[in-house]
Amino acid sequence: MADDIDDLLDECETKFFESGKKPKQKTTTKHNSSLSSGTEKTSRKEDRKPKSSQIKNADRDELHDMIRECMDDGPEIPELREQPAKSLYNSNTTDLSSSRKRCVKVLLGGSKFSKGLCTGSEERVCDKLRCTSCDFNVVILNDFEWHKDCDYLFFRNNIPDFDKLKSKLTRKRGCCAYACQCTWKSVVQLTELWSGDPQLKWVCGKHS
Repeated sequence: MADDIDDLLDECETKFFESGKKPKQKTTTKHNSSLSSGTEKTSRKEDRKPKSSQIKNADRDELHDMIRECMDDGPEIPELREQPAKSLYNSNTTDLSSSRKRCVKVLLGGSKFSKGLCTGSEERVCDKLRCTSCDFNVVILNDFEWHKDCDYLFFRNNIPDFDKLKSKLTRKRGCCAYACQCTWKSVVQLTELWSGDPQLKWVCGKHS
């Protein structure tokens, strides 16, 4: 009887130990498998990281090379040199001044003197006079002189109508009758404008 009990206990112990060892083996195998899978994943990640960084570096190098080639092979852009505005302005003013010029000195004279632009080499009577007081062109009548009884209102009302002005004119060979709307003068000899009569406000209105 005692032997049977001992055999039964031995059998129970054996089953108990066998049943306790199996789950432990399963957990260890699971743990080992999880560890192995984790190490495989990390190794895969580690393997992937350098590959992706290598690819990025290679792409960057290729991009830099392409940019350098474009910069080297591109057309050369010439440097634009801005012309100063003064030179353009001077050229335009030179053209205008060449087409329209003023007398070097303003001369008055009788009908026997040549008329036109007075230069340093040739003296001429200015025939483009303009008054700065009344802002009117000066009328020049060859071989005439003004009557002594002329007044301001006469010229104010009648300049530049010759048919009205001739009532105050007398024929005189070699004389010139000058008049604007505010001033009048009869001249025979060649005289410089301001030296002959400082009160005159006449200037050269430019010759074309």
